Amino acid sequence: MNGRANIPFEHDREIAQLRIPPHSIEAESSVLGSLLLDNYGWDRVGDLLAEDDFYRHEHRLVFAAIARLINACKPADVITVFADLEKQGKHTEAGGLPYLHSLAQVALSGSNVRRYAEIVRERAVLRKLIGAADEISTAAFNVQGREVEGLLDEAMQKVMAISPDAAADDWEAMESMVVRELDMIQERQEGRTGNQPPDFIPTGLTDLDEMLDGGLRPGQLIIVGARPSMGKSAFADSIGIHVARNLGLPVGKFSMEMQNHEGGQRALSAEGSIPLHALRRPERMSDVHWGSLTKAVEMLRQIPFYSNEKGGLNINQVRAKARALKRKRGLKLLLVDYLQLMAGTDPRVSQRTYQLEEASRGLKALAKELGVPVVALAQVGRGVEKETDPMPRLSDLKDCGAIEQDADIVLFIDRPIQRKPDLDAEWKYYARALLAKQRGGRTGYLDFTYVGEHTRFMDWPRDTPIPTNQVRVARSNQSKGGDL
Repeated sequence: MNGRANIPFEHDREIAQLRIPPHSIEAESSVLGSLLLDNYGWDRVGDLLAEDDFYRHEHRLVFAAIARLINACKPADVITVFADLEKQGKHTEAGGLPYLHSLAQVALSGSNVRRYAEIVRERAVLRKLIGAADEISTAAFNVQGREVEGLLDEAMQKVMAISPDAAADDWEAMESMVVRELDMIQERQEGRTGNQPPDFIPTGLTDLDEMLDGGLRPGQLIIVGARPSMGKSAFADSIGIHVARNLGLPVGKFSMEMQNHEGGQRALSAEGSIPLHALRRPERMSDVHWGSLTKAVEMLRQIPFYSNEKGGLNINQVRAKARALKRKRGLKLLLVDYLQLMAGTDPRVSQRTYQLEEASRGLKALAKELGVPVVALAQVGRGVEKETDPMPRLSDLKDCGAIEQDADIVLFIDRPIQRKPDLDAEWKYYARALLAKQRGGRTGYLDFTYVGEHTRFMDWPRDTPIPTNQVRVARSNQSKGGDL
């Protein structure tokens, strides 16, 4: 009798277990433990998880504390998280110091933290689906005179709200768009912007800034193309150091072509007006050079310019590292040197065109996500060397037509004396550029000074004539700064 009586109860317990909401305590603990041991993991999960994605209440509290600390640029470890929870009056609810220690011991490998986070997120979505299904089922059983169309619409809203992107209303009416823009235009015209910074970043090159209506703008992908040894890296560095030094804005550079020590030499050469060959061979330096070097070091060591020399990065790695720099330093301008050195995310795909499309579109998406201009350098095909006017065109961007499509701005650089070393001395410091594409803006030719021994681009002096010979004939009908 007793055996038979127990059967229904055992069955009820099995049914109850089946109704436990989906979750993974192991994955949740592993995410939190990984973050406590290595805060760099935040850049791999911060865009994926929210506090409510955790099933256990203690885990929600711990995750919220970690997020507060990291977003405030403070270290998040067992002690600091406990102190934060204690400050919030939540330390007991979160399990106290012993539970935080146990979480830190759970993590096996921080390299898998993204996958742990994906499991946590998947279980959270399933729980929300179950909740929505229960509400939809209850509403269907209790119509209470409502129209079926209305019930169906409510059901669709409940399911769609589960999407990670559904919480925010991404749609803005034209009315608010144009009214806001009108207010901003009037404020700028009347000088009522106060301490509000402009919506552009000057490059420090006067003619270029004029053609760009002020400078580079957040969210833009700027491609700087040229043949090798034309000064692409020097051009990007000139802009980056100007932004970091004169504007005080944090600049990040992915230096995939050269090591950081070489970048440091170039910066010292440009800032101190010291020939690069002298820095490489100090016995050639004069007393004046040593004085300039000391001043250059003192200045450059204070500017917010950061360089990453790791080569062959794919777009996911670039994105993760840029996010980390943005969080820690407040990134305002990103330089990528250069596009063709980036790797694809899938090693099984060997087609170079596909890999570059992935990189180019990824950089454009990254510019919008971070709200910063991204300046990416690119090689152009050698076919331009056979043309009458060897200034590259959009069709010359090497290996990938998607670069032209994704870019907001495309600028090409040419130095005639680099191609024809026998040109007269007047050509030594002359560089010309073609602004070949600018969404909603002007295009045309520009003249620059390039001091090769200092690897530095500057404005062409107003009182110095532009060199003239056959190199300029092909553009003789183009007005400087005019539309193409």
